[in-house]
Amino acid sequence: MSSAAGLPPLPAGTVLPADVRNASPADQRTYRTAMAFERVLIGQLTTAMQATVQSDDDTTDAATKTYTDMLPGTMADALTAGGGIGLAADLARSLKTQGTLS
Repeated sequence: MSSAAGLPPLPAGTVLPADVRNASPADQRTYRTAMAFERVLIGQLTTAMQATVQSDDDTTDAATKTYTDMLPGTMADALTAGGGIGLAADLARSLKTQGTLS
């Protein structure tokens, strides 16, 4: 079983830094795991942010609600595919230093 069990796969086309692309397979796995964690965190943060601005208006139709509910995940995927917010690099470096993942 993978150490990233339970984490969703990264979006297609996710940008990996040059040092990660040229790293060992174990280091690439560590970075991808850290990036998957970052994606989940971004998704949770954007969901929490969205909850603070959503109206409780009952006039919203089902289609609008469905698309509105998809926005946090879409935002998280877009940020992750573009290289993330920088957390993954620090997390991967920390995991590699501690020898937590191999």
